[in-house]
Amino acid sequence: MEEVFFKDWQSIGYVAMTTVIGFVTLFLFVRISGKRTLAKLNAFDFVVTIALGSTMSYMMATIVPLIEGVTVLFLIIVMQYVFALSARSSVKMEKIINTVPQIVFYNGQFQEKIMSSETITKDEVYAAIRNAGIDQMSEVKAVVMELNGNMTVIKKSSENGQSSLDNLNTDF
Repeated sequence: MEEVFFKDWQSIGYVAMTTVIGFVTLFLFVRISGKRTLAKLNAFDFVVTIALGSTMSYMMATIVPLIEGVTVLFLIIVMQYVFALSARSSVKMEKIINTVPQIVFYNGQFQEKIMSSETITKDEVYAAIRNAGIDQMSEVKAVVMELNGNMTVIKKSSENGQSSLDNLNTDF
């Protein structure tokens, strides 16, 4: 009965080590796989959600000492905080953790290199344009792959104002 609450310090150390390694590994795999796997979440939110969900599932479905499960949850939450804090305090870390929007179509040109890295096809860009209610490609200024995997279509404007694209990385 006492193993329900505490087994030994070696088990806690093992769980802590595997949690840190597993979390970072899962984050890197999701980050490498690109935005398309995320649906509506960014990579960071996706990893935290999966890690917390699986930990809770493991804790509920198996016989594991409670302190080990709590240690895992605690480490995930602490790492989430550390990652978020480092993203806020460093532009470089923010780019590593949060990605940036990518322009996949600009001024009548498909950005093939970016499309390839994001695993986007021309048909998907055309579908996003149709979903935006546009039937002429000549009306499209750009299509942007957002942080969450959605594509935003930006229409050409006859105004001489500042474009919302001015804040994006347009180094193709």
